[in-house]
Amino acid sequence: MLASSLALLGLAALIGAALALIGAKPVGKPPSAWLASLHGSFAVAGFALLLVALIEGPVRGVATGTQSFGMIAAVLLFLAACFGIASLFLHIRRRRLPGFWASAHAMIAVSGFVILAAYVLLG
Repeated sequence: MLASSLALLGLAALIGAALALIGAKPVGKPPSAWLASLHGSFAVAGFALLLVALIEGPVRGVATGTQSFGMIAAVLLFLAACFGIASLFLHIRRRRLPGFWASAHAMIAVSGFVILAAYVLLG
């Protein structure tokens, strides 16, 4: 279940990178809504699988010292989700997303993803 969570969150990260590249243009259309919806859907599904795996799965990472990485990744990904939901509300109100906001969302999400990858691959 953790590997599936990592795969879904990886897909969400790739789509998020595409959204960032499209949205980085100073002029032009914003990224499409279906691409943003796909990004959010993969992220929510991956986060849900992570929570189920942490709650119901066996303890892992004790031998490698990574036993707390799953919870740390979940907290970071939750914070990234909060930024993502706030971004959605800004989009609904037809306001342009500030660059620092998108950067903070990406930085927190990538940090959570990397910690989750260490937890899955080393644990």
